[in-house]
Amino acid sequence: MKRILALLAASLLFTAPAAAQRHGEAAVLKIWDNRTAPHSNGIASPEREPEPDRIENVSAAELYVFPADSVRDRGLAVVICPGGGYMKLCMDYEGYDAARWFAANGVTAAVLKYRLPEGHPEVPLEDAVQALRIMAGLEAGTTGYTADRVGIAGFSAGGHLAAAVSTLGTFKPAFSILFYPVTGDGESPGCRITFDRLLGGRRTDAAVAAAWSPSRQVTAETPPALLFHSDDDATVPPSNSTAYYDALKRHGIEASLHIYPSGGHGWGLLGSFPYRETWQRAVLDWLDRLCAVPDGERRR
Repeated sequence: MKRILALLAASLLFTAPAAAQRHGEAAVLKIWDNRTAPHSNGIASPEREPEPDRIENVSAAELYVFPADSVRDRGLAVVICPGGGYMKLCMDYEGYDAARWFAANGVTAAVLKYRLPEGHPEVPLEDAVQALRIMAGLEAGTTGYTADRVGIAGFSAGGHLAAAVSTLGTFKPAFSILFYPVTGDGESPGCRITFDRLLGGRRTDAAVAAAWSPSRQVTAETPPALLFHSDDDATVPPSNSTAYYDALKRHGIEASLHIYPSGGHGWGLLGSFPYRETWQRAVLDWLDRLCAVPDGERRR
C-alpha cells in the first residue's frame, strides 16, 4: 500500500500558472513526502525559508521542471541537486539559476528539492533515484518533459548526492556533472559537517563512512563524470574531485576534471566567479562529445 501511495504522489503534476512563474519553471511535481516515501527522515516540523530560496526542514521531495529551448534541444535532461551541507538547500544559484542556464542551452533541467537526511542517508538517495526515473519517463508525472538520456548535476553536498546516486543508486544517471562535490569520507572541516548531517552519530564509524563515500564506491557501472573544483576551496578540498576522478579512471570510465586556480567554495552560477563562462563552455563541449559517442563506446 505504501508503494501504491508513493506512485500516486509521483503522478500528481502541479502546473498552476502563479507557481510556475516564480522561478521560470514550466511545472512543479511533488514526488512524495515522509508519509508516502519508502523511508522517512523523521522531520515533523514545518519547512522553513529563513532567507529567500534557502530551505530548511525539507520533508517533501519536489521537482521544478525547466524545458529545453526548442531550437537548441539536445535531447537530454538533467536532475539538479542544490548544495547546503545537507542542512539546507540553496535553491537559487545552485538550483533554479543552473536550471535556466541548462534549459537555455538545450537541456531540460529539473531542480530536485530533496528531503534532508537527518542521519538517514537513504532518504535523499531514494529521492534522487525517483527523480531520475520520472525524468526518464519510467514513472508518471512529466509527460512532455522526459528524455532518453537523463543525467544528474550537483553542487557541494548536492554533488555528494549526485555522485552517490551514480555509484549506489538502483537507477543510475546517463552522466554526472559534479561541482565541488563531497566524495570522500568527511574528514575535512566542511566535509565533516556534511557527513554529520548525512550519517548522524554513525559518521565516526569508518565502515559506514566509507560505504557513503562515492569515491570508494565507483564500479564499472558508474556513469561518465565531469568535475569542477577550485584549488583554493578550503571547505571541500579539491582532493574530493581528484579522488573520484582517479576512481573512475581505474575502472576505465570516461571523465574530465577541471580545477581552477581560485574561486573558493560555493560559486555555482554566481557572476562573481571568474571562471563561470569557462566552465559553462566546458559543460557544453563535454555534453556534445558525450552525445556524439555511442553508448557502447563511452568507456575507455
